[in-house]
Amino acid sequence: MPHPSVSAVILAAGKGTRMGSDLAKVLHPLAGRPMLDHVLDTCAALGVGQTVVVVGWQREQVTAVAAARGAGTALQDQQLGTGHAVMAAMPAVTGSTVLVLCGDCPLTPPALLDRVLERHARTGAACTGVAARMADPSGYGRMVTDATGRLVRIVEHKDATPEQRAIDLVNSGIYAFRADLLADCLKRLRPENAQKEYYLTDVVAMLVAAGHGVELEITAQAAHVLGVNTPQDLARAEQLRAAG
Repeated sequence: MPHPSVSAVILAAGKGTRMGSDLAKVLHPLAGRPMLDHVLDTCAALGVGQTVVVVGWQREQVTAVAAARGAGTALQDQQLGTGHAVMAAMPAVTGSTVLVLCGDCPLTPPALLDRVLERHARTGAACTGVAARMADPSGYGRMVTDATGRLVRIVEHKDATPEQRAIDLVNSGIYAFRADLLADCLKRLRPENAQKEYYLTDVVAMLVAAGHGVELEITAQAAHVLGVNTPQDLARAEQLRAAG
């Protein structure tokens, strides 16, 4: 179903140094087209009211891909984390719901995001995150839940304790937020972590602490939230896409 009140924000500013190439990560081809193009396909299929691509590294080339699909752009002049990227996009956002997507996560089906947005609207949640269980969760943020299975906070891999690293429920980096609450939390975000970056994941802990509802949509298909960070990840994404 269409989602005219949703603004999709696609994080696409990073270089992607682990790809071993000077080409911006989201411009690496998947099935003959830039990875970013597949995420833009998903937004079009969802029928979101607005799409904003956050650009940085090789901004001209990334902007050209976005513009060809009718998407707007926002400049993240320094790569200071996911929270910083969304801060850059917020002045352009017009929707009452912000759907945060990753430009390097090209296999997420519209049906999964449709379920996320439907759940987000039905529950009146401040945030609805997407998670998956992975046999090897290394490198991914961990979803820390309470005894009832409700999300409490998200811990980045680099900041996680050994006990938290044992959690197999991982963060996809995909969220639906109430735009007003997101904007308020971003104003209070601080880079108090090992990377000295503004983490979007900290917004979730803020919302929980303030007593707002936070929902979690767990997908049974970890491939649907595969993040492409290395040439090996890209080859895996090619295989998965070819297999349908």
